[in-house]
Amino acid sequence: MDFSFSDEQSMLKDSVERFIQNDYGFEQRQKVAALDAGFSAENWKTFAELGWLGVPFAEADGGFGGGAVDTMLLAEQFGKGLVVEPYVPTVLLAGGFLKVAGSAEQKHKYLTGIIDGSVQGAFAFAEPQGRFNFADLTTTAEAAGDGYTLNGYKAVVINGPAADLLVISARTSGGQRDTEGVSLFLVDASAEGISRRDYPTVDALRASEITLENVKLTADALIGELGGGLPIIDEVVDGAILAIGAEAVGSMEVLYKDTVEYCKTREQFGQPIGKFQVLQHRMVDMFMEYEQAKSLMYMAAMRLDEGYGDEAAKAVSAFKVQVGKSGRFVGQNAVQLHGGMGMTEELNIGHYFKRLTMIDTMFGNVDHHLKRFGSL
Repeated sequence: MDFSFSDEQSMLKDSVERFIQNDYGFEQRQKVAALDAGFSAENWKTFAELGWLGVPFAEADGGFGGGAVDTMLLAEQFGKGLVVEPYVPTVLLAGGFLKVAGSAEQKHKYLTGIIDGSVQGAFAFAEPQGRFNFADLTTTAEAAGDGYTLNGYKAVVINGPAADLLVISARTSGGQRDTEGVSLFLVDASAEGISRRDYPTVDALRASEITLENVKLTADALIGELGGGLPIIDEVVDGAILAIGAEAVGSMEVLYKDTVEYCKTREQFGQPIGKFQVLQHRMVDMFMEYEQAKSLMYMAAMRLDEGYGDEAAKAVSAFKVQVGKSGRFVGQNAVQLHGGMGMTEELNIGHYFKRLTMIDTMFGNVDHHLKRFGSL
């Protein structure tokens, strides 16, 4: 199996790596996360200027024609820096729906803004009763004249506070959990009838609870076929899972390396604690968990680049399961080996662990993806 990257992919990886090292140290990250918006508009502008926001999109749409491997390389470096800028909700989710199912008119209207950094996006799909089932929807879209009327409630909409464009899943026919009858709509976040309650998440991102009351939409707000939204959601979300999983792999690399360095300098009983054999075994186990997750990351990226289908979905679920297990093991041991320091806000260790914990629950946890893998 050839794991070497193309020259363009190596350049992309190096450019993100340099940015993280030079301009996104932990102190800078904390300052950015503390801003009201939860991210830096200046950094977002830099992402656009460097072409990162256009990586996944076709050249015909103004992008760079990158695939899953390119996204993986970008996201892995973001994970090392704990980047809080909303790349996944804007580019991979809102932009991903346009890429996979958007009409030429919809792409022309919105993709240019996403690629140049002037448009922020979010995917509003989760509902309190739905757990991880994308089809479990009480939000409805009823035909009204030549358009639709949206009513419902969406929870934990990541990047909701900053979003200009919302992609909203709603039921247009069938029962509450039917796989048929789920539709997707492009909605202006400032449309009449939309109200938000914004809050920070435990991993320093921003999210919203969104209420929809008689939100009027025109017919061209529909993405894809009426009632055929679920397969589109699966494809786009699996691409986003690869990205957040790659973030987790980057975070795990920082955690195990920082822990090894700490154990070389922290002394107990007159010698560095890294000389104790039981702790050496623990650090080797952390490294092995990281490597297993990284291997499955490569497999998932290659399967997605081969074309979306059951094999790609299986690889993504396998990767998500490993990320959940490995992230918990690496995070818990990093905190434990750092002792009381690992629990402090001033040290980066706890912040990486918080991000890994949130990634485990996004788009389905370990148990959910084990069941999905089995069903596939």
